[in-house]
Amino acid sequence: MTEIELGRDAIAATAREIAPYVRRTPVVVVDGADFGLRPFRLTVKLEQLQHAGSFKTRGAFANLLQRPAPAAGVVAASGGNHGAAVAYAAMTLGLRATIFVPSISSPAKIARIREYGARLEIGGERYADALAASETWAAESGALRVHAFNQDETILGQGTLARELEEQAPDIDTVFAAVGGGGLIAGIAAWYRGATRVVGVEPELAPQLERALAAGRPVVTEGSGIAADSLASRQIGARTFPIAQRFVDRVALVGDDAIRAAQAALWQQLRIVAEPGGAAAFAALLSGRYRPADGERVAVIVSGGNTTAVDFER
Repeated sequence: MTEIELGRDAIAATAREIAPYVRRTPVVVVDGADFGLRPFRLTVKLEQLQHAGSFKTRGAFANLLQRPAPAAGVVAASGGNHGAAVAYAAMTLGLRATIFVPSISSPAKIARIREYGARLEIGGERYADALAASETWAAESGALRVHAFNQDETILGQGTLARELEEQAPDIDTVFAAVGGGGLIAGIAAWYRGATRVVGVEPELAPQLERALAAGRPVVTEGSGIAADSLASRQIGARTFPIAQRFVDRVALVGDDAIRAAQAALWQQLRIVAEPGGAAAFAALLSGRYRPADGERVAVIVSGGNTTAVDFER
């Protein structure tokens, strides 16, 4: 598809196709003052309540419904959330799934993948290692590759989140989303297309999009940190980058301590359990890396909740 085709019409069609299989996740509207910030209206999109625990389920179903799978089934590489989403979608649709994850994947995510009946393989220490292993398996088995971000169907599926958010909060000025390989931010940006400000949030230790925007092209970045299993893809996707380059307003970088503080604040104030990557977008607001203007209406995506770390009050 061209960049134009990866737009609102295609996202709306994808939303209709995957609707029977995904949850319409709720939003909660709070005041920034609840978190010790200046008063502003904050809409929190609770995508950690999605099937399989993250937004990735949208892209997984978009792939499996829009692309025919062979007898060998499907294969995916993942830091964890995409693998769980593909495993869940494959289980739901009666398909075989093989998921490759790196050794840094969290136990919660590995447990979910196994729970959904997929064949699980540990493929190296980082996402790039798991991806290489999955490519080898796809070539040997003929299984359908389902990429975590660098694929049109994945971008369209993630874009359905923005379509849903616009229906729930039609007057927001700015939306914040975490960035790994760029599937979520590209889907959101492809939907809003500049009509709403889109801000990407990355860990300081995994600045894939920031480095790519500076260079004018995707570049390899050695990612690490507390959110490495979901936000350290090493390189922004070739398909996601042009959309982000055109429609993402800016990138905010946050440290590991800020992400931990965001996890704790979401739990303490709203009883939201967010994994590190899922809390990263909110960390940009809580840490002051982005300060909303007077009257600015802000939305933040809590993108995933696959964690066992519900111990913030110890």
